[in-house]
Amino acid sequence: MFRDLPITARELKATPEVLERVYEAARMGLRGESLALAAGMLPQEYARLKLMDRVAEIAEMKGRADSEMAMSRVVVEAAEGGDSKAALEFLRHRHDWQAAQRIQVDVSQQISITAALEQAQRRVEMIEDAVVIESRPATQTPKALARPQALGEEV
Repeated sequence: MFRDLPITARELKATPEVLERVYEAARMGLRGESLALAAGMLPQEYARLKLMDRVAEIAEMKGRADSEMAMSRVVVEAAEGGDSKAALEFLRHRHDWQAAQRIQVDVSQQISITAALEQAQRRVEMIEDAVVIESRPATQTPKALARPQALGEEV
């Protein structure tokens, strides 16, 4: 069953009753189709009404503004009453405030020059042990290495 859904074509007028329903729906935070249906209109009817009579749109804006003012008053009164969470939320959302986020790191470390040199010397020895040194015959030159040899030809 449908409740209070308008089915017949109706004349659209921004009567005080219609404007009051639009205002109340907007004050409760409704938007779009929900606002239209709560105000007793189809969404298409409400869209046409706003086009035909700007007062309907003003009633919606006034409902939103009054609701925002009432909620802001609650938050400000709570913050002024000592509610630090309400104060922080108000600062964040209304004044784009952000708490400073700093990290301080103190690192104190002593470096021994002799220990650093010993570690460096050990690394050099490990690298020298790992490197395989290839020796070339002294008779070969880089040009001779790059040139292919013919069969039977001596270098």
